[in-house]
Amino acid sequence: MTRKQTPLRQYFETMPAIGKELRDGEIRRSQENAELIKQQEAILAEEILRVKNAGIPAEKVHSRGGMTIYDRLDYLVDAGTWCPLHSLYNPTDNEEGCTGVVNGIGKIEGKWAVIIGFDNKVMAGAWIAGQSENILMVTEMAKRLNVPLVWLTNCSGVKLMEQETVYAGRRSSGAPFYRHADLNHLGIPILNGIYGTNPAGGGYQGISPTILLAHKDANIAVGGAGIVGGMNPKGYIDEEAAQALIEGTKNFQGKAPGRVETHFDQTAYFREVHDTEQGVLDGIKDYMRMMPAYDPTMFRVALPAEPRLPTEELNLLLPANQKRPYDAIQILARLTDNSEFMEYRPDYGREVFTGIAKIDGFPVAFIGNQQGVFPGYPAYAEGAYPGVGGKHYREGLIKQGEFVTLCGRDNLPIVWLQDTTGIDVGDLAEEAELLALGQSLVYSIEQTELSMMCVVLRKGTAAAHYIMCGPQANNNNAFTLGTPITEIYVMHGETAAAASYARRLVKEDDAGNDLTPTLDKMNQMIQDYQDKSRPAYCAKTGFVDEIVALTELRNYIKAFTGANYQNPRSITPVHQMLLPRIIKG
Repeated sequence: MTRKQTPLRQYFETMPAIGKELRDGEIRRSQENAELIKQQEAILAEEILRVKNAGIPAEKVHSRGGMTIYDRLDYLVDAGTWCPLHSLYNPTDNEEGCTGVVNGIGKIEGKWAVIIGFDNKVMAGAWIAGQSENILMVTEMAKRLNVPLVWLTNCSGVKLMEQETVYAGRRSSGAPFYRHADLNHLGIPILNGIYGTNPAGGGYQGISPTILLAHKDANIAVGGAGIVGGMNPKGYIDEEAAQALIEGTKNFQGKAPGRVETHFDQTAYFREVHDTEQGVLDGIKDYMRMMPAYDPTMFRVALPAEPRLPTEELNLLLPANQKRPYDAIQILARLTDNSEFMEYRPDYGREVFTGIAKIDGFPVAFIGNQQGVFPGYPAYAEGAYPGVGGKHYREGLIKQGEFVTLCGRDNLPIVWLQDTTGIDVGDLAEEAELLALGQSLVYSIEQTELSMMCVVLRKGTAAAHYIMCGPQANNNNAFTLGTPITEIYVMHGETAAAASYARRLVKEDDAGNDLTPTLDKMNQMIQDYQDKSRPAYCAKTGFVDEIVALTELRNYIKAFTGANYQNPRSITPVHQMLLPRIIKG
């Protein structure tokens, strides 16, 4: 008789239950909070719709017999798995209102991939400002998660009248060519479905991936007809040059360089050519079925399960009022399988929680900020002031550093649930070595090869935003999410105004002057901080990779987790893990 069991069953099959059901009175009192969050969700939905409608109407593409990037993604990605990223990213506020690429993470034929495509409605998929940084973030994500990168290329090349915004520099639109070489070197395949005319920059983008699949009307070339016809040694255009340009253009009107008969029949760059747009996507699906991936059973420690407590209650539990405390474990209980959590050192470093949970049956580490007030803590303050939730103290920083190090040993991916106001300050904090301990946490993170994701639930503030695996943790951070009530700033606007104008107030007051002009400047600064820390602004400028509804967070966590366990570079056999045994003692 054959008998089977999940690994370390006594630790993982049933973990400690967390969270509690909300009482009717709690639900009634929280309805206003839920409405405030829904209002922010509506604002963000309108912004995303604006981006989706950028460029020419989808109907015009359809009338030509083509598919938009959104049609292609709908056809390619497994239903219910698409997790878009960088939807509102537009750091230079360019006139197109977007960066011209659409990207995210999703499953294709049951396997996770990072997917990016040119928006063929926006200048036929041209290189435009902000796009290169967007692409860099995506290639980094594929590298961090060790999953395939899938391109849907439909690129008309550089927006020539703004070439200075895309062409030169270390982080330009040329950098992805080297990134593709880097990914191939690491064994991370890049699949590319090619559509339309892709001259110059579009051609380079088309040739650098691992596998090229093309639509029958696609072409890629070092230069398009306009470039060839425009070559002129005079340095200016006169009538003679204009006539040459006219003739050159006419000669290339019929047949653009780099057609299928060149790159399939002669150079054999294209692996496949398809008569229909859907056929190219079907070809990508075929190759995705070939991609390396472990059966999930290899790493699962339990059967997948939904949270025991409803995710819909997250809008009731997370206060839109940034000053209101809440029970962070109640949030966690609506994200993890069966609402279970195995906590590491709960009585030490009370301002943060650390521990192991299950997501879709896989073991995952969680770190997050506790909220509230902690009398008698931190010990080094000796009662001078109480500890407050969201701030970091000596014990909490030590605990996080320890926990990250152990996660590195056990190869546990980490999800950070960040809601932080900073690190404790003052002479007592400095004597308690918080400066060094904060950097020690960063060092602990960098000493691992772990993939991490960060969720800024409400506040990401000062250096604490960095040390809790904010997007600055480039070697480990796969992506960072915000919520409809996220705020990110170096300090709160009121604090910044006080720091900037306190001495001015003293000076004006001592001189007997009217304080109104200074107060006006302070309030303007507060308003400016508020405007530049709101969710949509955070997404536009790249403070976060996406703003996600609270009820959608678990889907992104599942995508992150599944991608991590799909084809990991390093494996710790579950029965050799140390962390769950340390927790149990």
